[in-house]
Amino acid sequence: MECPHCHSQVHSRAKHCKRCGGAIPSSQYLLEECGLTDPASPAAPTKPARSSSPVGANARYRWARLGDRFIAFVLDISLLFGLFAIVDASVFMRWGMFDGNELQFTAASLLIATMLNTTMLFLYGWLLEAAFGATLGKALVGIRIVRTTDCGCLSACAARNVLRIVDGLGFYLVGTAVAACSNVRQRIGDICAHTAVIEEKFGIGIRLTAIVLWIATLAGAGWAVPRICSENKSVPTRYLSQVVIRVGRTDNSAYLRIAGLTLDVHSSTTP
Repeated sequence: MECPHCHSQVHSRAKHCKRCGGAIPSSQYLLEECGLTDPASPAAPTKPARSSSPVGANARYRWARLGDRFIAFVLDISLLFGLFAIVDASVFMRWGMFDGNELQFTAASLLIATMLNTTMLFLYGWLLEAAFGATLGKALVGIRIVRTTDCGCLSACAARNVLRIVDGLGFYLVGTAVAACSNVRQRIGDICAHTAVIEEKFGIGIRLTAIVLWIATLAGAGWAVPRICSENKSVPTRYLSQVVIRVGRTDNSAYLRIAGLTLDVHSSTTP
């Protein structure tokens, strides 16, 4: 009798494999009866093909909790806040204007500051995640980025950080809602970039380095910003020179004026 699958001649009383149900060829059956092969020893297992997904290739991965991701985000933003303060102080003191005790933020200064801050935020997340899989905040918390496909690391991390514009809508309510509904806690940037955030144990050396850099950045900002603000290097601009925001003080109050809105803070003095 001929096997319909491999077209080999099979004995009418051929046995069937207990694992897959396939018919055992008569030649194999006769070899087993003669003792030339050991029927009890199973065939050597075929080595499974390595998954093209870096996440699926290792079952030890655990998806990072949303709370840990939020703490890492706060740590990163606090670090970047120090860098933003240094850059923004330099920009506003150079392209802003002064009128007595009033600092006037022009459209040019606000546009330049926004562009520089956005670029710094993107480069910070993109380069650190592509090189080390984690920013300083993620390293301190113990989470990192992995790719779920074999896409390029630089392109995946770039797409992930660009789409923070979408995930960050409503103070990150969009990204949080999407991640909460995802089985692997992926926000929109992770879904489009084919990445995921997992738990990771970083060495003590990496964590100490992250703490030192985090503290040094904030301390450097606290030292540099007052010195930058004490120097008046205002340069008038031909374009976008209209005043958008005014910040100043009078004898007993400080005020903030944005377009037609005014916020006054009065200080009470005791006799």
